[in-house]
Amino acid sequence: MNQLSVAKRSGDTATVEIPMLINGAWRNAAETYEVIDPYRKTVVCRAPRSSQADLDDALNAAVAAKAKAAAMPAYERAALLRRAAKLLVERADSIAEIMARETGKAVKDAKAEIVRSQDTLSLSAEEAVRIEGEHIPLDASAMGAGKICFMLRFPVGVVAGITPFNAPVNLACHKIAPSIAAGNALVLKAPPQCPGVIHALAQIFVDAGTPAGFLNVLYGDTVGPALVRDPRVDFITFTGSPRAGAQIKANSGLRRVALELGGNGVTIVHSDANIAEAAPICARNSMRLAGQSCISVQTVYVHRSQYDKFVDLVVAEVKKLKLGDPLDPTTDVGTVIDEAAALRVEGWINEAAAAGARVLTGGKRHGAQIEPTVIADVKPTMKVVCDEVFGPVISLLPYDDIEDVFRFVSESRFGLQTGIFTASTELAIRAVRSLRTGGVIINGSSTWRTDQLAYGGVKDSGIGREGPKYSIRDMTEERMVLFNY
Repeated sequence: MNQLSVAKRSGDTATVEIPMLINGAWRNAAETYEVIDPYRKTVVCRAPRSSQADLDDALNAAVAAKAKAAAMPAYERAALLRRAAKLLVERADSIAEIMARETGKAVKDAKAEIVRSQDTLSLSAEEAVRIEGEHIPLDASAMGAGKICFMLRFPVGVVAGITPFNAPVNLACHKIAPSIAAGNALVLKAPPQCPGVIHALAQIFVDAGTPAGFLNVLYGDTVGPALVRDPRVDFITFTGSPRAGAQIKANSGLRRVALELGGNGVTIVHSDANIAEAAPICARNSMRLAGQSCISVQTVYVHRSQYDKFVDLVVAEVKKLKLGDPLDPTTDVGTVIDEAAALRVEGWINEAAAAGARVLTGGKRHGAQIEPTVIADVKPTMKVVCDEVFGPVISLLPYDDIEDVFRFVSESRFGLQTGIFTASTELAIRAVRSLRTGGVIINGSSTWRTDQLAYGGVKDSGIGREGPKYSIRDMTEERMVLFNY
């Protein structure tokens, strides 16, 4: 099977059954489940619920393919990834439509993600031919004098990748492309909410000429724990919640992991900041992707001297955003992933309001949609501040002493990225030195990422760094070579 199979047709509505990819062949599952459009409440497709037998076959295929993957010359790996990047751009419109239907993401954001994913593939192709070791001088000791030593890097073997729904194409590319670039075989467990998108991506890699077993794709919500526990897996890379990340870490044993987890999107606006620039950036980056990004602007600490004016500017900007049909190209904010998520976000907003916060705009739920919401005068102990909202909500609160803000951010259980707007180089350097977080964005919000950079956090926000160069480093292992003359 080399395309989606239509299992049932009723009038103009087709229910599509998504196959798994195992050892270069498409396979239907014994058990399936329905994927529901969160905006229309209609069935988008039927997805496989991969079984233990499917997992065994996928891992066996990866184990059998890993020697061939390691032996493929770097220029061939790079060429494969470039072919996949070209196909991805050619199919961007159709994949974006699938993504909008499965996840409720505004279709213009879906298209932007797919085009951006081309960078992830192209950058991985560049890095495939740059994997290098280093010479270690040994003359620092009498024992080493006269000897020659260097370090080489080799593929780890079999990589297990688990990805989420919020940026399904790009985050899958951040697992697949570095794995191929490094010379590994991969078993990818796709997010259960958007199997059609991942199938379309897998089809691209098949059409680009990926050899059998280099990429295997499983679906559903049952095989993930077994995948990370399996001793055939040599390295685990995961993007998702801190709770799931902690479980993976507990089950990984002595194997290395890369965990990109959650955040609470803190941005700081100091007294000397240009708020005419800062406010629209914070407003739009809190609502982009309906707030469903680990680095979405969630909480903004604003110096009291700027607070009232900043609040007004943010409210005005948020009111410009259109909530609507994800397939409408003019829609800015679609749905969250499902109605259960919307109910949770609505509950957190209401809880903050009951505790004294002011909801200045939005705050209402419509099915799986949450109106773009601005909350003022929140307290650091409220869920909308100290936990991850993962919805279109921005909370604003004033501060007097920036050291208090630095302390709050550093003592928070999260530590992904923090933005700070200031005209002071001295304050920017203090922020870099003070904030215990994976990234500090100067004169930008927490929501800043380009795919070649090292991206990741500390504390409950994760372990390791993502980005083609850094993922390839994680997906290879060092071997010392000593010439003992």
